[in-house]
Amino acid sequence: MYNSKLYTILEHFDKYEQNRCRKYIQSPYFNRSEELLELFEHLISAINGENGLKLEKEYIWEKIQPGKDYDDVRFRKYCSDLLKLIEGYLAQQAYESNPLHQATYLMESIGKKKMKKLYSTAMRTSRRLLKQQSHKPSSYYFFQYEIEKNYYELTGFEINRTDKTNVEDIIINLDYFYLAEKLRLYCSVLSRQYVVSHEYELLFIDEIINHIKQHDYQDVPAVSIYYQIYLTQTDVDDESHYYRLKSLLNKHSLNFPQKEAYTMYSYAMNYCIRKSNRGQQNFLKELFELYKDLLEKELIFTDGEMSPWDFRNIVVAALRLGKYQWTEGFIKKYQFRLKENFRENAVTFNLAQLYFYQKKYDKVIELLREVEYEDPTYNLNSKTMLLATYYEIDEIEPLYSLLESFRTYLNRHKDIPQQRRRNYKNLIKFTKKLTRIIPGDQDAIKKLKEEIESTKGIVSVNWLKEKLAEIE
Repeated sequence: MYNSKLYTILEHFDKYEQNRCRKYIQSPYFNRSEELLELFEHLISAINGENGLKLEKEYIWEKIQPGKDYDDVRFRKYCSDLLKLIEGYLAQQAYESNPLHQATYLMESIGKKKMKKLYSTAMRTSRRLLKQQSHKPSSYYFFQYEIEKNYYELTGFEINRTDKTNVEDIIINLDYFYLAEKLRLYCSVLSRQYVVSHEYELLFIDEIINHIKQHDYQDVPAVSIYYQIYLTQTDVDDESHYYRLKSLLNKHSLNFPQKEAYTMYSYAMNYCIRKSNRGQQNFLKELFELYKDLLEKELIFTDGEMSPWDFRNIVVAALRLGKYQWTEGFIKKYQFRLKENFRENAVTFNLAQLYFYQKKYDKVIELLREVEYEDPTYNLNSKTMLLATYYEIDEIEPLYSLLESFRTYLNRHKDIPQQRRRNYKNLIKFTKKLTRIIPGDQDAIKKLKEEIESTKGIVSVNWLKEKLAEIE
């Protein structure tokens, strides 16, 4: 049972969700089987760690069908039926979380039953709920389209052909939804093509782009923002597209759900990263400002928590700008917004980064020497930082020991992609060669410089070049 789909789904429920799901299963409207409730209770008790509970099928069968011989087919049916109930509960939660869903289906239902006395009330409720929506992603226009369409059908405009209809409202909202959603997906496609070259056939995308060029959609943020994102990806050299996107995000980002707003900012941040990597250091400051905006608006947090990778990226951006005091304050203030199981590693590693930039190398060694992170990325970055630290303080013996243990780690962890392992091995190789060069030996320096330039994929290549320049 531990590996069953049913058990795995129930493991995701906290105590609050367990109680809500229990009430759902207890409702005779959804379930009339006591056996399913008993099965649910047994699984939940096991998940909550109650002592002495077993999950063998025969043991559970005895609990739900005492005194009867075990019937595997029947037991599987119980599990299947309970799984359907759990899926129904999850769907019900999604339905109840969006009042517009309820209002739309209510209008559709009373229309089918021709309950004319409820027409006006249902329509007023739907429009009131729509006005109360603080978020206006593309789905907002879809719901508005649904409401206007239902109103059209409720009022019998197909029959009363002489009356003025709301067809224009229906079409406008449908168009807004279509344009915004099509652009949103197209921007995702363009972003993916930076990583993997896939061909997608998207109907009418050229016509949509040309249409938006010729019309003003500033009052529809879901369209205007994604259009600017499109421009930052297809006309990279024109930086005005980025600044226009930044302005729109400042103005409208809180009108979108947290996840979508964060994704919009991610496009802007990726633009800054690409520009910064090409040597345009003013975009490193832009990246930092975007992160600060996300923090201020609380858009970087999902369910109140921050990703450890966002935490690290913010620290890196701030350190590269020399904002050491700000970085220390950030780590202290936001460490408790990290998930508890990530917190210690994230804080240790990022404090070590701060100390490295401050050239407090003894503190870096103190934090990292005995740490072995479970996450491979943390481990690789930690070893890379420790490698640079030993070099900076001219601790050659510990450095050579680390280089060998680092190589062993890479050889042992086949789960790390081959190309990535090769890039770190290149760092190890060139660091060792760097330590063997006598300062001022121009021939050796030139040879190593040429070798580095001709090698693709070296971790911390800029650091290596900087160290070469120091001994040149």
